[in-house]
Amino acid sequence: MIQRATIDLLKELIKHFKVVAVIGPRQSGKTTLVKQVFSGRAYVNLETPTNLNFAFEDPVGFLQQYPNGAVIDEAQKAPHLFSFLQEIVDNSNKPGMFILTGSNNFLLNKTISQSLAGRVAYLQLLPFSFRELKENIPEYKDAELILNGFYPPVYDQNIPYRLWYPNYIKSYVERDVRQIKNISNLIHFEKFIRLLAGRTAQELNFNSLSVELGVDLKTVQSWVSVLEQSFLVFLLKPYHKNFNKTIVKRPKLFFYDTGLVCSLLGITSETTLNLHPLKGAIFETMVVSEFIKIQQTLTDKPQLYYWRDKTGREIDLIIEKQNGFVPVEIKSGKTIQESFFKNLKYWQRLSGSKKALLAYAGEAEQKRSNGIEIINWKNLDLDSIFLKK
Repeated sequence: MIQRATIDLLKELIKHFKVVAVIGPRQSGKTTLVKQVFSGRAYVNLETPTNLNFAFEDPVGFLQQYPNGAVIDEAQKAPHLFSFLQEIVDNSNKPGMFILTGSNNFLLNKTISQSLAGRVAYLQLLPFSFRELKENIPEYKDAELILNGFYPPVYDQNIPYRLWYPNYIKSYVERDVRQIKNISNLIHFEKFIRLLAGRTAQELNFNSLSVELGVDLKTVQSWVSVLEQSFLVFLLKPYHKNFNKTIVKRPKLFFYDTGLVCSLLGITSETTLNLHPLKGAIFETMVVSEFIKIQQTLTDKPQLYYWRDKTGREIDLIIEKQNGFVPVEIKSGKTIQESFFKNLKYWQRLSGSKKALLAYAGEAEQKRSNGIEIINWKNLDLDSIFLKK
């Protein structure tokens, strides 16, 4: 079994909170994780019809089965339980009574967040990070990693990515989308997801999407929110400090998983990927997602942004820590070129930053006198980058 980097954080949260929610996309390994960590705890899955019916028909009786607490899997299917959970945990002094899992961010539900406010901590479990995989798999080329993506079934069950991702997309659209929001035209919504895949690692322009899809702006915004809630995409905000007057203010959209992006775009081989015009954007998606996954394992989470001005100068990632920030440029090229440094040098002049990172696909690694460190993305020590002063 591949060890998850979030285990230590989960064990820490359970010591201090009466309820801990493990949330993340379907098939990211939530059930495996909670069963591993809480092997001696009562377990109930609300995807089982008899359990779900019991929870709806008699929520008090359902919860009385677990006087010492329980792991409740797919808890978002019975949101009314949360108000009853509130009474139970308020009458108990025991931390870590209930562990909830959910394949969408059910904590965004207003009623739920009010019921468990101050009583619940949550941990976001995403697909595998490269750091989690590298000790357990053979040496993979970047293109193989991009195509395989990082969802556990591709590795744990050895399901070929060409088979797994199309079925995952179909299952997601037909099951989870209906649960989060009542979208009547699922074919149109699936077209929207595929269109969005072609915009990964790009600024999110709602107006452009609205025109291209032929739907109103509020619908597009609502659909993006659905994808965020189900952990398929995330929005990277622009860096807020106004070093000059021309910074852009739109977020950049990223998919959490490159295997999913490739499947949505019809990229099924290394040859197709290497010739694809979005290869650089997909590589950037993989590396930025790696930063996001490691960020989720930390107690003190540094903030992540990107920066771009209206002349086109851009820094792919800004890591803001309590003691400063680190700019990161991401390049899919394997040969160091002088053009790679242009935006980093500009940012250093503008911000006064002494250190910067260039994460790329090549093997040569260097530390330049101007403070720019060049490193293969697989060798990034993200703990050190996030935590080191």
